[in-house]
Amino acid sequence: MKADPARLRPTLIYAPAAREALQGASATKGMLIVSILDNVRGRTLLFKPGPNGGWTRSALDLPDNSTIGVADASNSDNRALFSVTSFLTPPSQWLVDAGQGTATKFRQQPPKFNAENLVSQQFEATSSDGTKVPYFVVHRGDMKFDGNNPTLLYAYGGFEVSQTPSYGASTGKLWLERGGVYVLANIRGGGEFGPAWHEAGLKTKRQIVFDDFAAIGRDLVARKITSARRLGIKGGSNGGLLTGVAFTQNPDLWNAVVIDIPLLDMLRIAKIAAGASWEGEYGSVSADPAVRKFWEKTSPYHNLVKGKKYPVPFIYTTTKDDRTGPQHARKFAARMEEYGLPFYYYENTEGGHAAGANLKQQARTQALQMVYLTRKLMDPVEPKR
Repeated sequence: MKADPARLRPTLIYAPAAREALQGASATKGMLIVSILDNVRGRTLLFKPGPNGGWTRSALDLPDNSTIGVADASNSDNRALFSVTSFLTPPSQWLVDAGQGTATKFRQQPPKFNAENLVSQQFEATSSDGTKVPYFVVHRGDMKFDGNNPTLLYAYGGFEVSQTPSYGASTGKLWLERGGVYVLANIRGGGEFGPAWHEAGLKTKRQIVFDDFAAIGRDLVARKITSARRLGIKGGSNGGLLTGVAFTQNPDLWNAVVIDIPLLDMLRIAKIAAGASWEGEYGSVSADPAVRKFWEKTSPYHNLVKGKKYPVPFIYTTTKDDRTGPQHARKFAARMEEYGLPFYYYENTEGGHAAGANLKQQARTQALQMVYLTRKLMDPVEPKR
């Protein structure tokens, strides 16, 4: 018997709203499980086929402000395995019965830091074009909004990579337990609201990514979560470009800047390591005059100004990084030295495009950065250099 062509016609089951993004879909024997981001918070929708080609929709009750994913789904019944994590809870596994709409946690990694008095919240900042940009803040429940809280702001902002809540053992132990505030920014360039959120910051439109980041910094100060004296930023790879631009464009907004395995010379990016492969993201300086003009006024290496006051940055790279290449960090540090600007610089001889080749090296890199952040943001008086 031939298949009925009418049964092969596509049916729209789910379409993301303006502040949603589809993350994935899995099928059980009789249900469809759809994972989405709803304003960057993980959500799970359950769809069951009904009569006349219709579908009924329900939502699964799982922890808020979390990252949720389907690890596996059964094709013999309606059960599935889920992974759930957040800023304050270690990764866990849940058994879900999609048919009953129930979820039961059956396994969780042991905690790596004390989260008893910690909370996570979500706020929004208004960027230069009026767009609302969300960000998460993790802090002590009894924190005073007096502008005096040491705060570390992290973002990536590129390649449609979404930044969602995750459990950071080192950040929790070395920063949150000591009274620090951690902020995760969902700036454009990522995929938190689908492809359009990414495309808004491509090539010559990338200034909006940097504006989003600065807007969140200003919003943190306006809410009296922190102040410029107590605010630090961190980013790696494409995020190192982000903090490099933040360093040159808004030096008065932060007191600590961690520039990890960065991209900083955006005029010669195509000639350094794997840079030529990223022209879809940053544009082609050699082929497009508009791209060259944009990066001439934005590239961190080319926009350092002699005699200008900057915070003292921590610049990190690795000798064997074959992706961004150590040349970016080396040139930037050399230019700062030429201009008489103070900085901290560390280059690991191993490790590739990472914090180190093994756990010992990674621990050393994290320790150096945390000591730097502690001295710049937590200590009452900065030590003399």
